[in-house]
Amino acid sequence: MDQEATHPTATAISTDPSDVENGIVEALKTVFDPEIPVDIYELGLIYDVDVQGDGAVKIKMTLTSPGCPVAGSLPGEVKSKVEGVPGVASADVELVWDPAWNPSMMSEAARLQLGMF
Repeated sequence: MDQEATHPTATAISTDPSDVENGIVEALKTVFDPEIPVDIYELGLIYDVDVQGDGAVKIKMTLTSPGCPVAGSLPGEVKSKVEGVPGVASADVELVWDPAWNPSMMSEAARLQLGMF
């Protein structure tokens, strides 16, 4: 039996698309809006994550409002955290306002955490 086939290398594991996507989600769950004690992924601020075959990642995200005080820093924090995920070569974060974010975009876990039921 080919030993390489039964024991994948760390590189092979880290570049598997599903592992990369899971790593990105976990990284996004470490980023918080400072005004709301819930991570940006559960808040529904991440609209799209597109992982390219070459390790480039494109993210579309929004903020709770256009006047959000972290508008200048949060996309940079997202970029930095995502680029730290094994298998990610680069990250491009685009801030979008359409559709406008609203509380219905939060996950059930976020609504529970904020007592919005």
